[in-house]
Amino acid sequence: MEKKKIGFELLVFDDASELSQNEQKLLYEASKARENAYAPYSKFRVGAAVLLENGEVIIGSNQENASYPAGLCAERVAIFHAGAKYPGMAVKTIAICASSSKDGVSSPAAPCGNCRQSIIEYEQKQQSPISLLLSSETGPVYKCNSMADILPLAFNSSFLGDS
Repeated sequence: MEKKKIGFELLVFDDASELSQNEQKLLYEASKARENAYAPYSKFRVGAAVLLENGEVIIGSNQENASYPAGLCAERVAIFHAGAKYPGMAVKTIAICASSSKDGVSSPAAPCGNCRQSIIEYEQKQQSPISLLLSSETGPVYKCNSMADILPLAFNSSFLGDS
């Protein structure tokens, strides 16, 4: 038997002012997108902003449905829209901002499992990392250099055989 430990490096900033101007702008776009979230059930509002290689920024917000889990998370709304509007264009960074009208959110929320799988698919397809900027209403900002960092044993097309 062999025992292995899997981990990753996470950059933690006290707030967005410590980020580059471009990263601050992307977080701002995600924050603005969060205002358009439709979250009447969970009261957990999320906005995402996807920065593409060509400089375009595509936004998304979570969209709930009374028939759980029929809604979509902000990250998937944004990345699927980017893939549909700019097929083949590499995704550089995804900024995600979360808030809650029930309880304040003071630490960044990471993407759910479905979003992680969707984002890693784009990262694998483009063969280059997608960095993540994670923030909340207050508190620190987290930066991950690659989706593969937070999903180290990702499922991918190699498991499906010759396809």
